[in-house]
Amino acid sequence: MSASVAVYRDIYTEDRFRQTYGTEDQSRGRERLRDRLAQRCSCSQVDCLHLLKKRLPVCSWLPKYKLKKWLLGDIIAGLTVGIVHIPQGMAFALLTSVAPVYGLYTFHKFVFPRIHVSQRLVPIPLALNSSSPEAAEFEAQRIGVASAVAFLSGIMMLCMCGLQLGFLSTYLSEPIVKAFTSAAAFHVTVSQLQSMLGLRLPRYAGAFSLFKTLASVMENVPHTNLAELVISLLCLAVLVPVKEVNSRFRERLRTPIPVEIITVIIATGITYAFSLDSKYDIQIVGHIPAGFPEPRLPALETVPEIAGDTVAITLVAYAVSVSLAMIYADKHRYSIDPNQELLAHGISNTVSSLFTCFPNSATLATTNILESAGAHTQLAGLFTSLVVLIVLLLIGPLFYFLPKAVLACINVTSLRQMFLLFQDLPDLWRISKIDFMVWLVTWLSVVVLNVDLGLAIGVVFSMMTVICRTQRANCSVLGRAANTEIYRSINNHNKCYEVPGVKILTYNGPIYYGNRSFFKADMVQLLGLTPERIRSREKALKAIEKREREAISSVEQGVTDSSFSSKNDLFRSEMAEGEVEAVLIDCSSVIFVDVAGARLFIQVGLYRSEYGYTWLTILTSSGLMNYMNPQHIFVTVHDAVVYIQQQREKPPENNTMVWV
Repeated sequence: MSASVAVYRDIYTEDRFRQTYGTEDQSRGRERLRDRLAQRCSCSQVDCLHLLKKRLPVCSWLPKYKLKKWLLGDIIAGLTVGIVHIPQGMAFALLTSVAPVYGLYTFHKFVFPRIHVSQRLVPIPLALNSSSPEAAEFEAQRIGVASAVAFLSGIMMLCMCGLQLGFLSTYLSEPIVKAFTSAAAFHVTVSQLQSMLGLRLPRYAGAFSLFKTLASVMENVPHTNLAELVISLLCLAVLVPVKEVNSRFRERLRTPIPVEIITVIIATGITYAFSLDSKYDIQIVGHIPAGFPEPRLPALETVPEIAGDTVAITLVAYAVSVSLAMIYADKHRYSIDPNQELLAHGISNTVSSLFTCFPNSATLATTNILESAGAHTQLAGLFTSLVVLIVLLLIGPLFYFLPKAVLACINVTSLRQMFLLFQDLPDLWRISKIDFMVWLVTWLSVVVLNVDLGLAIGVVFSMMTVICRTQRANCSVLGRAANTEIYRSINNHNKCYEVPGVKILTYNGPIYYGNRSFFKADMVQLLGLTPERIRSREKALKAIEKREREAISSVEQGVTDSSFSSKNDLFRSEMAEGEVEAVLIDCSSVIFVDVAGARLFIQVGLYRSEYGYTWLTILTSSGLMNYMNPQHIFVTVHDAVVYIQQQREKPPENNTMVWV
């Protein structure tokens, strides 16, 4: 059963519609702005309670905690992540060029890209014995630099939160995030090759570091420690299949198989039992002090040297964290506050830097385990912390004989899902080739250059694609569906026909300095204005303007001077019978206009329909209304078309050529 719609009303111009239905004037807008500022600056008990719940989410979810329904899932998930974190924490410490114990201190979730600042500022000689006092001194200097990076990163995030810069996360599109994480996984894998092969090589930073590292590894392959190579192969042979089982049967398994901690325990036991470290010169973790680290200030004197790197680390850490938060927020249908993420990570990094921790953020592997193990609330983090605390206080020294090659294998296998992101490329190519190019450019930039510069290039390239698309937005001709007030592009709707004598144009994008020339060219082409006709018209218009400067025209009944009518009469006189007598521009798809776009409208005085209020403010301020009758701006395309048709029925002396 089809329904019909019949609407009978007067023709509404924009001016008449505002007078009838009301629009706030500027004075009321200013009053509203003052009220908003006063409201934001006020402090009441309700506002304080709202701010407390917003900045301390535990105050919101803890009173509503469902003990019987959620507690078991939080306990299991927290303990699972805690067990998995023990080996992964020590493994991630290798990426930051500090001792594995500092990975246990930093018991938050981690970010892997480019934390080699400490290694660059405090290089340790390759021939130095790791158990010597000199090596311990170098290690202390390194963790001092890493802690300084964490401290400065935390301060930056707190400042970003204070300035409400959380909106920057909106510039991280899905192709950028996926390409970035996939490319960063390559950096991590290549950086772990030397530990898996038992090589002692310098670490490279900056552009082309991945290829420099690969070249160094290939050059030193003959010096591979065969014992560590065998350990690495055995670990991979265990970790990869078990992780695949965890992934494929995640819905059937109550908790994932803790293969990492099992591998660590077995490898440590075998190394100790057969003295592999002394017999085959295997690199081991070494001494892990029991207890919690004493608070101490980071190496703040290095702040000028680490400032540039810290900015990149801060942005990358925030990008990874917010991206993961968005993924799981979409999956579980809740919203996140990017500024709250800045506050949380800012406090976390600032406080943890006082306890010899390096910068931290989120990682996909740990987050995925936490979610798949059945966590419901942040209470799971408490149980994770308890597991790590027990290890620090009691069990840590038992990992003395753990081979570093095992930790390197754990790092590499934890990136499995990031390598699988390549599977999205065929679908991305089919859906949007522009997004495919954004993915490809970001990935290549991160791999070829480095993580921070590659991410910046990806964001800039993505924004450039948006700008290019707005520059070449589609300008088309609209036709009317018979016996309706619906107008659609005649290119896509073959049963929509142009209104005789009226050319209706629509532009699907903003009109600003970057595309005004393209818009004007498209409009001229669709109207069939040849260069000769344009030059002839401009010459005649100059003659009219010269005459008008010599005589002042009177203004009657709110209608502008006669220049508009004279110009249109001139243009109409050049029209052959059956040609376009009126031009109407549908502005409903034009999201904004700047001063250059407004001046373009002044140059081509047209009638228009469906303006926004901000539109009218800009166009009025730019002086457009001095050149155009306000009664030639309508609320819909159909209002303008009906008005034009009514004007044709009037006597010739009152019939004015209409530009819309």
